Amino acid sequence: MQAILIRNARMINRGATLKTDLLIKDGRIARIAPQIDANADIELDATGNLVLPGIIDDQVHFREPGLTHKASIQTESRAAVAGGVTSFMEMPNVQPPSVTQELLERKYQIGAETSLANYSFYMGVTNDNYEEVMRTDASKICGIKIFMGSSTGNMLVDNPNTLERIFADAPTLIATHCEDEQTVLHQLEAYKKRYGDHLTAAFHPRIRNAKACYLSSSFAVSLAKKHNTRLHILHLTTARELDLFENKTPLEKKLITSEVCVHHLWFHSGDYARLGNLIKCNPAIKGKKERDALFPALLDDRLDVIATDHAPHTWDEKAQDYLKAPAGLPLVQHSLNVMLEFYHQGKISLEKIVEKMCHAPAIAFRVKDRGFLDEGYWADLSIVDPDEQWTVSPDNIYYKCGWSPFSKKQFRGRVKTTIVNGHLAWHNKHFNETQMGQRLLFNR
Repeated sequence: MQAILIRNARMINRGATLKTDLLIKDGRIARIAPQIDANADIELDATGNLVLPGIIDDQVHFREPGLTHKASIQTESRAAVAGGVTSFMEMPNVQPPSVTQELLERKYQIGAETSLANYSFYMGVTNDNYEEVMRTDASKICGIKIFMGSSTGNMLVDNPNTLERIFADAPTLIATHCEDEQTVLHQLEAYKKRYGDHLTAAFHPRIRNAKACYLSSSFAVSLAKKHNTRLHILHLTTARELDLFENKTPLEKKLITSEVCVHHLWFHSGDYARLGNLIKCNPAIKGKKERDALFPALLDDRLDVIATDHAPHTWDEKAQDYLKAPAGLPLVQHSLNVMLEFYHQGKISLEKIVEKMCHAPAIAFRVKDRGFLDEGYWADLSIVDPDEQWTVSPDNIYYKCGWSPFSKKQFRGRVKTTIVNGHLAWHNKHFNETQMGQRLLFNR
């Protein structure tokens, strides 16, 4: 494994910005010092650039196995690395769904063979796989996933007895998608009756509305509190839900944590007129008032983690009528760009971005030896030019689906280099797939 010396870094780590050199040996950060005099196989001059810990995205859908016409672990991990994401946690709603330990391990085999980034995969919960869920090894798997609202893949868990048992006995962290199914179905039928074939994506936040989100997320919180469960609620979208979370307890001691996704911070319901089904997702992108409530909660730590819920579909699938078009959009390559845009707008500091995208996922999930730029940790990091302006276009989109909701958007800030486990995985707009990522391990 090659030794890498990064010189003149503007390193952001643990709430501080430091001018320093970094030496990487045997895949780990060997030394951090103002000036390092050492021989290395590769020297990188980071003058004028940021050096950030690798982003850990705790919620992605890479569509393999079974849905590889949309995406694969190989293609989407490449896109992730190009965006500074060095580790991901992927969801079980594939074909067949990851609802047995055997099926789950098959995905780990695919990850070992094809993922340029580090990987972990959630164990899926159904109404009748309690015994399989209980076999989950907390030290080797990021968590168990419960869809407490139906979404892509038809893995809804709506049996109250099942939910009670899982929350009571969960062997590790539970991650939940929270939308009340009966509310969604009632709204859908009401709008179909009123508008028939004239429904468009603009109706999506009215059908999957704030009430549906709150009823489900508050129920999940009540179950977690009742059973003292480690609960992580995914993709929060409404102002009322924010009252379910507190910011007084240090993150490492919280039993109930929360996540917000970049598209819910960026888009609002007015954008459906321009983007339509391209931003149809579950839970829905809602009105400007709901969106604008999320950022203060992110800054004051009621919202703990920033992720993407990266969920690609083909252009043709998205071009269908609203009711047929699947929910989800590709985001993992551009999440850091979105947050850097907020930084340039003066809405968030670089240190806070690193905290929410790198440190917090590592703490919340107890990821072993990642998420920080510390000596002895795995060398997962990116070198970023914070000022380079570039435009999202087909020739620089690496998602297999080939499109992005940010197409033609000019961003300020670009990932120049991404290092995964000391391997130069992305550099000067080229991938190096001679070394794959590693399975994430957890201190549990």
